[in-house]
Amino acid sequence: MATAVQGALRGRDGVDARPATLGLTVSLVLVATAFALPPLLGWDVAPRGDDLAAAPTHGYWDPKVGPGTLPALLLALLAVWRAETWARHWSWRRLLVASYLLAVAWLAALALVDGPDGLTRAMAHRSEYLVTARQIDDVGLMLQTYVDRIPYSHRENWPTHVAGHPPGALLMFVGLVAVGLGSELATASVIIAMAASVPAAVMVTLRTLGAERSARLVAPFLVFSPAAVFLAVSADAVFTAIGAWGLAALAGAAVARRGPRMVTLAVLAGLMLGWCVMSSYGLPLLGTLALAVLLSARSWWPLPIAAAAAVALVLGFASAGFAWWEAYPVLVDRYWDGIASDRPASYWIWGNIAALLVCAGPLVGAGLAHAVAHRRERAEESVGPVLLLVGAAVVAVLAADLSQMSKAEVERIWLPFVPWLTLSLAQLPAGWRRGGLVLQLATALLVQHLLYTTW
Repeated sequence: MATAVQGALRGRDGVDARPATLGLTVSLVLVATAFALPPLLGWDVAPRGDDLAAAPTHGYWDPKVGPGTLPALLLALLAVWRAETWARHWSWRRLLVASYLLAVAWLAALALVDGPDGLTRAMAHRSEYLVTARQIDDVGLMLQTYVDRIPYSHRENWPTHVAGHPPGALLMFVGLVAVGLGSELATASVIIAMAASVPAAVMVTLRTLGAERSARLVAPFLVFSPAAVFLAVSADAVFTAIGAWGLAALAGAAVARRGPRMVTLAVLAGLMLGWCVMSSYGLPLLGTLALAVLLSARSWWPLPIAAAAAVALVLGFASAGFAWWEAYPVLVDRYWDGIASDRPASYWIWGNIAALLVCAGPLVGAGLAHAVAHRRERAEESVGPVLLLVGAAVVAVLAADLSQMSKAEVERIWLPFVPWLTLSLAQLPAGWRRGGLVLQLATALLVQHLLYTTW
């Protein structure tokens, strides 16, 4: 009997699975508790302020099926049947192309569970960027008056999302409008096209850092992540993609060591990561991942070049009228003047983590626990980059959570960090992978079919 129990707690590769089991259990309990306690105990924590609200998500209960249900189910079955085999045995180029096409299909299918409105409703909302972008006819004036229009007291104050972000986010939508992609459907299509590249960007980063095996193992989890529910279609999906490719470019610069290639990639990385800083006040935290990339490559040569490019971009915005360091304190005041003061930190300090697990999938809890427990037992050199990137993502999430500037509405805010947390799943015991993928797929399908997710 003792032998049987011991065997059940180990994967096929003989690795002790008890930490993963504990991590998964804690994740599931945390998510269930975050959903159950507010209605059971009458806690007024709902970010939407109504009886149907489904805290800790920024949505409400809305069970449904729709046009995307059948395609999403078929994609889920295909993933369980063949994804791991394809990831292991296909050529690298073929795997990257397939990851992109499957990610597009997965994102679109989940969004279409809500019908065509699932693609366009977020873009059409007055609090989002597109509506405001259509009204901008003078970018220079917009930048010069941006900070002034953040406070609620201004008679022409910005809508919620525009006020809550630096102007880089709005400028992207202004650009789409300018080139004729300003309809809700066209904009949503651009977002999906960009979001679908995130798995490839993360896999390229790992391979560049010498961890191709881990990239292949985690590929199905990156493509079929529950985060797809929130990636399609929110502006944070764009930040996620730009940040991921910025880190991929930085990895390329780091392994290039010196020379024109290193300089070019370092500048590109700095510009992309700098643009993220100018798109979301929380994304300077991508700096932890940038440091993890350089530490993994054991090369610091790209750092001053990438940092200079990023700083030049930020200073360029300042010279045009928007200074990040002046805007952030004004935003903090607006944030606490609004509904943030009604969102109790006693719930959201841990409810945010539950929302993260809804977005990333509860299996990430198992991956993180397993990675911590076995961090000293893996001999492969390729595991080092995975652990460093996962650790950096954890640090970034904890810093954002403890800042209390991310109370509620965080499913989308966590998106830039979710792919890097998902890397922890590459180290799970072999026997966990198919069952774990089923759990992640089921999470995505349940969230999309049971909740109106706002984003």
